[in-house]
Amino acid sequence: MIHSARLPKAAPARVLACGAYLKNTACLIDGQRVLWSAPHGDLVGAANREALDDSVEELLRAASGPVQAVAHDLHPDIYSTHVAQALAGRLGVRAIAVQHHHAHIAVVQAEQGVAGPVIGLALDGVGLGDDGSAWGGEVLWVDSAAHRWRRLDHLVPLLLPGGDVAAREPWRMAAAVLHRLGRTDEIEARFAPVVGVVAARVVRSLLERQVNSPSTTSAGRWFDAAAGALGLCVHQTVEAEAAIALEQQARMWLEAHPEFSVQWTSLDLAPLVAELFAMAGQGVASSAYGAAIFHLGLAAGLAHTATEAARAHGTRTVILGGGCFLNQVLSERLSAALQGASLVVLRPQSVSCGDAGLALGQAWVAGCTINAGQGMLSAEETLSCA
Repeated sequence: MIHSARLPKAAPARVLACGAYLKNTACLIDGQRVLWSAPHGDLVGAANREALDDSVEELLRAASGPVQAVAHDLHPDIYSTHVAQALAGRLGVRAIAVQHHHAHIAVVQAEQGVAGPVIGLALDGVGLGDDGSAWGGEVLWVDSAAHRWRRLDHLVPLLLPGGDVAAREPWRMAAAVLHRLGRTDEIEARFAPVVGVVAARVVRSLLERQVNSPSTTSAGRWFDAAAGALGLCVHQTVEAEAAIALEQQARMWLEAHPEFSVQWTSLDLAPLVAELFAMAGQGVASSAYGAAIFHLGLAAGLAHTATEAARAHGTRTVILGGGCFLNQVLSERLSAALQGASLVVLRPQSVSCGDAGLALGQAWVAGCTINAGQGMLSAEETLSCA
């Protein structure tokens, strides 16, 4: 069943967007209407995929006229991309790929009718970047029409030892930080007691040889690394378990120490996480202190970078997007720091800041692309945007 919302200004084109791979929803922008499908969940099983197929047809029937484009994620191998491309071919319209983090920022541009270019902070678990690597801790410039954008900066990358499995085992991300710090020889001694000698030795070898260890700028993986360093979470049984545990500890410390602050200006979080290794196993107060250091350091580094970017690009608006902003400690501290620098901070209001709201950003960017009479920019063209 579809439901509708209203945009503050008419969409630049009638576009259907097929959404993300995780927490999937589809949407149609049509004049000032946004028509949303029911949530489909993760597009892993046949039932959820069939639900997306059905929703796409229902959205088409509800449109006031022919759609002008079908939008989808940049990743070529996910089911929602396949649905979009097949639908566009059937309808004889363009299928337009929209980079994941660009779409997160465009959600707010569409939802709130943002005028003028913005600095976007897009933080989540993963999204395919224009360079083919896994992004997730991005500082973007996005123009007022939303179709032109540029990656300005990002969190310092970490290796993912073992690939996707590292997202389910935070200790691996903590090991990746040790490797980045030049402390690879500590991995076995630190983690063998909790994961076994063989697993610890394999991860050390993967990192040393950089085999099956792709790079990522993901903020979600940095949260995992911090939780792993503190010993709060070794294996995740549910999504974001490590990040949630880390936030709970940070909130505990900050409620007891409301004046606590961390001075930090870098997007390299390894020195912060380095401090946490010494706090593991030292009790709840120590873990809470370490979690607070990480949260406030991350917020301070992002605030500094975004403030400098806003000044350099002549804007006072910063948009927060991506699932990491479900973390209230991070959101509150970062927003306060940006507002203290006289910047306007916006985030999604009527939809999720995570992937459940992503289709709106996809549709808006594609609509702006159609309206501008040009295709999506290549990576080379993107870098030249100003």
